[in-house]
Amino acid sequence: MKKLKAEILREFGPFPGIVEVAGVSFDGSRVWFASGDRLNALNPDSGAIERALAMPAHAGTAFDGQHLYQIADAVIRKIDPETGAVLSEIPAPGDGGDSGMAWAEGSLWVGQHRGRRIHQVDPETGKILRTIESDRFVTGVTWVDGDLWHGTWEENESELRRINPATGDVLETLEMPTGSNISGLESDGGDRFFCGSGTVGKLRAVRRPRS
Repeated sequence: MKKLKAEILREFGPFPGIVEVAGVSFDGSRVWFASGDRLNALNPDSGAIERALAMPAHAGTAFDGQHLYQIADAVIRKIDPETGAVLSEIPAPGDGGDSGMAWAEGSLWVGQHRGRRIHQVDPETGKILRTIESDRFVTGVTWVDGDLWHGTWEENESELRRINPATGDVLETLEMPTGSNISGLESDGGDRFFCGSGTVGKLRAVRRPRS
């Protein structure tokens, strides 16, 4: 297993009226992040919040190329990002104990925080297609270039982990500085991860290592 220190490229925030950052996603140009009672669209170049959708947004956020998905309590809602309209909803697999969420291979991948699992979920029905076990709490989840990464946060320590999606084995870790905790997680498809910071109310850009 490869162990590296995380390199923080930039911090965004704190933002007025936002005390907690939960789920994080990326639509190709904007970073969407959940902050309890709204979904916020951040310009990662300027650092400004350009839009906000008022809705329950308590945990993971994902984007399928057209729609947003947002965990609120024990459900996952499919959302039109232009209007904020809720198009459908399915049960969340952790029944309220869910954390991060990502879109890949036509499925939603949902972290179960204290359950230490990642579930592959059918986005139409909510059926759990398979489950990957972890030995740490799971916060954010993202896929990039065929690699599955997830965040961890236990006590005051966090790291990013690249895992084998078939076995759950940890292949690589990025250790965050003490106190730089990870809630939501998303890749921009390039050299950056965007990480929520829990109750600090910030977003952080972390360099994605290349093999």
